Amino acid sequence: MAPPKNTPTLEQIDTSYLESLIGYNARRAALAVIEVFLQRMAVYDLRPVDFSVLSLITHNPGITSRQLCTALGILPPNLVGMINALEKRELIERQPHPRDGRAMGLHLTAAGEKLMRNAERTAAQLEAQVAAKLSATEARTLIKLLKKIYL
Repeated sequence: MAPPKNTPTLEQIDTSYLESLIGYNARRAALAVIEVFLQRMAVYDLRPVDFSVLSLITHNPGITSRQLCTALGILPPNLVGMINALEKRELIERQPHPRDGRAMGLHLTAAGEKLMRNAERTAAQLEAQVAAKLSATEARTLIKLLKKIYL
């Protein structure tokens, strides 16, 4: 069936305005990466936010929930369920914080350490595939520019 008269074909669609927008381009790039990330993290039963939380705990043993919220821009009520779910999966455990008697530090369990070794290896492979489209300088510049927007 032919398109109605005066309806542009896909080859004729003018996307120049959208393509001039930072948000549009950032979102398109993010969607391209996240789609593959979701597929590859499915074997670990991790969503991007779960991966981020576990990665911060991996690299910052004893981090508190408050620190996680600040670092990731997550509201405390949203983090509580995530922490409980990760604890139920026996990937993390709470231990008394050494300097703040009111706080609990978050630590990976042995199962959490194993899962994150594999998940971070998988994420690194995905990043390498994405970065292969860029030179090393372009990749560093892209990250630097994106950080200028959200930091």
